[in-house]
Amino acid sequence: MPLLEDGRLRPDPWASVDDDVPLPDGPVILGLEQLRREAPALARRNAPIGLALPPETAPAEVAPLLGLLSLVALRLPKAKDGRAFTQARALREYHGFTGEIRATGHVIPDHYAMLLRCGVSTVEVPEGADPAVWDACRRVVDIGYQAALSADAPLSLLRRRLRVA
Repeated sequence: MPLLEDGRLRPDPWASVDDDVPLPDGPVILGLEQLRREAPALARRNAPIGLALPPETAPAEVAPLLGLLSLVALRLPKAKDGRAFTQARALREYHGFTGEIRATGHVIPDHYAMLLRCGVSTVEVPEGADPAVWDACRRVVDIGYQAALSADAPLSLLRRRLRVA
């Protein structure tokens, strides 16, 4: 599937690898158990390593492994499941992860702006997705009321009052 980054589509260079399959050359996304089990050997690997973080796993559980990772893929199992938003924010804010955070699974254009505000850098979109639709959804609500990890500043109480007036 293509990736949406900064409102533009780009190809995905990463390969998701099942537990029992030998690792190919190049960037790989592994499951949590394989990453834990093979961490010492993976630390010597010359290609980037990613993790498919299950929605039920707290980022604190993988914090000791973040130094090995270039990517963390967060799965949204359904539109009403917000755990990936919390995981993304925790990875950035509390654990200092600076690599790529990818949203996968049931991601809809309406999620795009909030995912970015929470620290997600790329979104896996379906084949044929129109980036203009996703970008338009990102711009529908151009203000935030809480602090975010994106560059935009939250709308202060004073500014909210002035905007209404």
